[in-house]
Amino acid sequence: MTGALFPALGAAMGPFADLFVRLLHLIVAPVMFCTLVLGVAGMRDARSVGRIGGRAMLYFEVASTLALALGLLAGLLVRPGSGLDVKVSTLDPHVVAPFLQQAQASSLSGFLLDIIPDSLLGAFAGGDLLQVLLIAVLTGFALAQLGPDGARMCGALRRVQDMVFAIVSMVMRVAPLGAFGAMAVVVGRYGLGVLENFALLILTLYATELVFVLGVLGAVGLACGFSILKLLRLLREELILVLGTSCSESALPGLMAKLERAGVDARVVGLVVPTGYSFNLDGTNLYMTLALLFIAQATNTPLSATDLMMILAVTMVTTRGLPGVPGACFIALAATLTIVPEIPIGGIALLLAVDRILNEGRALVNIIGNAVGAIVIARWEGALDPARFAAALASRGSSGAVAKTVSTGDAP
Repeated sequence: MTGALFPALGAAMGPFADLFVRLLHLIVAPVMFCTLVLGVAGMRDARSVGRIGGRAMLYFEVASTLALALGLLAGLLVRPGSGLDVKVSTLDPHVVAPFLQQAQASSLSGFLLDIIPDSLLGAFAGGDLLQVLLIAVLTGFALAQLGPDGARMCGALRRVQDMVFAIVSMVMRVAPLGAFGAMAVVVGRYGLGVLENFALLILTLYATELVFVLGVLGAVGLACGFSILKLLRLLREELILVLGTSCSESALPGLMAKLERAGVDARVVGLVVPTGYSFNLDGTNLYMTLALLFIAQATNTPLSATDLMMILAVTMVTTRGLPGVPGACFIALAATLTIVPEIPIGGIALLLAVDRILNEGRALVNIIGNAVGAIVIARWEGALDPARFAAALASRGSSGAVAKTVSTGDAP
């Protein structure tokens, strides 16, 4: 209503959305570091870490590629951007500039070098999750070799983890303010009429994600001997939290605790789930190809079959290693459009306006995909307790408090 009745005021509400995104950047790296260090340190065996990590990356690659292909197919069939007729000259290039600069700074050699931070604290200062993952793995190996001293340090790190999770709960209280700012900006700048195409984009994304969850992940679940619907019921509290906050990181503590209580080995959970938050973002991958087609359709940009294959091939690279926070997908979009210049990069500005709503669907699929991935890897490793897992899926009771059980992993 603010954007419709007071367009100038609505267009000025952008800082509220930016506030929420900045607060998320503040806490994501510590969460990932604590959980991954404790997971690696609890394994004691470097070969186990390598084997589980390799199997997890293989699964992540297959699932992510299927999500990209499904998003591309949905965009071609529904064409949510058709009829919007946006003139590229009317889009604000300054909105896209930060994402474009970060995308242009990336290359294969630069990507590999950038994984190594300048210092141990540099990764946390810069918010680069891949660097945080590297430091966490090295720290976990180091603690595992320190014996009793390492065990005591893990205990202290668990206390730090509890503090970080408390900060997460405080940050999530700002989520409604971010939603207000994002929607006020889009309506204030483009008017209420633009919401029709955005509504079609939102419906297309959510319908396609439903197909992915029930179809693709459902088939994976059947192959592993469990029902995806029962898993969704088990994770209902975490899914409601993600839906309310539009952020999959908000449910990270609860997801890990619930998987452990359901019979998934704590060491597998500690390694696979945090890694999946950077490499197994099924919802984000599905959105990527759909968003690219939306921009092309909205700006009346024709695409050939070769262009479509190029989009699919390029996004397979640009979406790998995305940090699981709102805004990261725009960097991947900008990186993709620098390689596929047929689509005007200024069109990214259209998606910024409704990203809060779109991110709810992405976040839901991301957390479901990571839960399924952890179960698959645990079953593959023989680290899944079938009796406990079946009992958890059959249970209809509330999970109760989960934060305290996150830190129950084995010490090195």
